[in-house]
Amino acid sequence: MALPLPPGLMPAETAFLCEMELVTVVPRQRLEALNLLGGRTEPLQPPRRANIPLWLALLLKRQRRANILPPPWLHPSSLENILDFETRISSETFSPPPPLPRITALNNDASPPFLESSTADAPADSLPYHWLELGEILLDAASDDLVDPNATRRLMRDLREVRMAKMRSGVSVLDASGVVSLTGVGAMEVGEGRAFIGGVIDGLRKISASQEQARRDQGDNADDDDDTVGDDEAMGL
Repeated sequence: MALPLPPGLMPAETAFLCEMELVTVVPRQRLEALNLLGGRTEPLQPPRRANIPLWLALLLKRQRRANILPPPWLHPSSLENILDFETRISSETFSPPPPLPRITALNNDASPPFLESSTADAPADSLPYHWLELGEILLDAASDDLVDPNATRRLMRDLREVRMAKMRSGVSVLDASGVVSLTGVGAMEVGEGRAFIGGVIDGLRKISASQEQARRDQGDNADDDDDTVGDDEAMGL
């Protein structure tokens, strides 16, 4: 008998979805455009840059047919600025996500989380939705394309700890309605905090329900006492 799966996506499933993110590559060999389910890719012509899905970029990287350009937010200086914002400037809220593109009639297929927020033209001061898993994938498969892999890995670890601490501290102000702001939180962070936040919300709801039931019981007892006094007065006791 199979055990029931926990709600939400598993880390491996989140990382799989991350591979649909667009990244920038510098091809070493020519490659014709590919007709994929998500659309037609750009033809690769060295040394012209091109934006392709991460899974295809990783395949070409393993075959030594392309180099991956890391997004600007993955640079150590950018991570330091974001970490400074998270710790010193805004110790309670998360760093803002990248702005959404302007949807036009010619480009109406852009929708989060698969935006061009991890390409070489992405903003350097905003973490995209798949920042954690994409950074770990590039550190594992294309560390030679990064500026300083060791510093990048250390800063990403610090950012992850700071942001998870914010999520835990935000639970302390929850009520039974279960409202918590997750603006700027990434996909992997949502998956990791789902069980913890969901458990706290369920506990608060149970406490609220028991308190409400206690108030109802107390009100019923008070009504019964009033009825008893009224009966005694009517009988002249």
